[in-house]
Amino acid sequence: MKNLNLITARKKKQLTQAELAGLLKTVTKAAISNWETGYSKPRLEVALAVSEILEEDVAFLFGYNVQESCTKSHIIS
Repeated sequence: MKNLNLITARKKKQLTQAELAGLLKTVTKAAISNWETGYSKPRLEVALAVSEILEEDVAFLFGYNVQESCTKSHIIS
């Protein structure tokens, strides 16, 4: 299912997929395309960076559909 919120927010900022990927520095244009088409989802830290760049709430952009960014070995007790 297409992520229309992400597509609309990116276009509102007048950014291409390649430009957004360039601002993020850790992902490719293809990754942005995959998120927009619903083929894949970003890691949490990347989703947060996208929300900051696009000035939109991460839940608005991705809902709760992000990859977990840590494992039990990385959780501080």
